Amino acid sequence: MIKVLFFAKLREQVGRSEMQLPALDSGSSVASLLDAVIAELPEAEAVLRQGNVLAAINQEMAPLSATVADGDEVAFFPPVTGG
Repeated sequence: MIKVLFFAKLREQVGRSEMQLPALDSGSSVASLLDAVIAELPEAEAVLRQGNVLAAINQEMAPLSATVADGDEVAFFPPVTGG
């Protein structure tokens, strides 16, 4: 299983803070996981495909091309701004 977390505005827009998905095929990417999330939550596609969604695997920033493995925790969140 892969634990998927949604933070900040994404959590509000997706309508949940987390979900569990079955492990993907070996060598699958964060982008593939994003596709699986959208397959489960098609209403969230517009939010998750904004092009500026960031990801972290096991609390470390990761590009969408990074590999996801069974047991990983993957978080999606909007870009952080500050001032």
